[in-house]
Amino acid sequence: MSIDPKPAVVLLSGGLDSTTTLAIARAEGFEPLALTFAYGQRQKVELDAAQAVARAQSVSIHKVVTIDLGTFGGSALTADIPVPKDRPPASAAVPVTYVPARNTIFLAYALAWAEVTGAFDIFLGVNAVDYSGYPDCRPEFVAAFERLANLATAAATTGRGRFVIHAPLLALSKAEIIKRGVALGVDYGLTRSCYDPQGDLACGHCDACALRHAGFVAAGLVDPTRYVTPPKGQR
Repeated sequence: MSIDPKPAVVLLSGGLDSTTTLAIARAEGFEPLALTFAYGQRQKVELDAAQAVARAQSVSIHKVVTIDLGTFGGSALTADIPVPKDRPPASAAVPVTYVPARNTIFLAYALAWAEVTGAFDIFLGVNAVDYSGYPDCRPEFVAAFERLANLATAAATTGRGRFVIHAPLLALSKAEIIKRGVALGVDYGLTRSCYDPQGDLACGHCDACALRHAGFVAAGLVDPTRYVTPPKGQR
C-alpha cells in the first residue's frame, strides 16, 4: 500500500537558496506547499521567478501572500535607501539590505499555514556560512523559532505533533548549495537573487550577485545569470 508523502511548508523567494531548499524537501519525501511573499521588496522580479520555480518543480499548491514591510522601511530592499555595491567580501557588519524581522514574520505565516494544513515540517533556505551577516540566518535563530513553534500552537501543545524547522543549507557554502541543487536537477536559470535588478538583468554589484556568482565559479559551473555587468573580478 502506498503512503502519501507528508506535507511541508517551504518558504520560496525565487532565489537560489530557497529553490534548492524546495528541491531538497521534495527529495526527502515531502510534498511541498510553497509560500512566497510580496512584501514590498524592490526586487519584484523574484516573484515571477518563484512562480516559474514552483511550476518547474511541480508544486501542487503555491501561495503568494501580500504584506507590506515597506510600511516600516529600514532596509534598502523596502525603502528609498541605496543598495550597497562592490562591498568587501569579508564584511561582517549587518548590511542595510537586512529587512527588520523578515524571516521571523515569514516563519510566523508559514507556521500558521502549517498548523491549518496539518504539516509539522517547515523548510527555509537560510545560510550562515557565506551570507551577508543577517542575524535571522543563524542556527540560534532557527532553533529559537522551533522552540517557539512548539510552545505557541494548539497543534503542538495538544500533542498532535511537533514542529520541525528544517534549514538544510545552514552550514553549506554557496558552491556546495549549487552542487546539491544541480544534482537534484534544479534549473538555476529560473532563479533571481539580485538586490537591485535592472529589469530582468541582475546588477552584478550587490552582495547577492557577488555571492551567487562566486558560488558558481567555486563550483566550477557556468553561472546562468544575466548581469548588467558581471561581478567585479569574476568575469
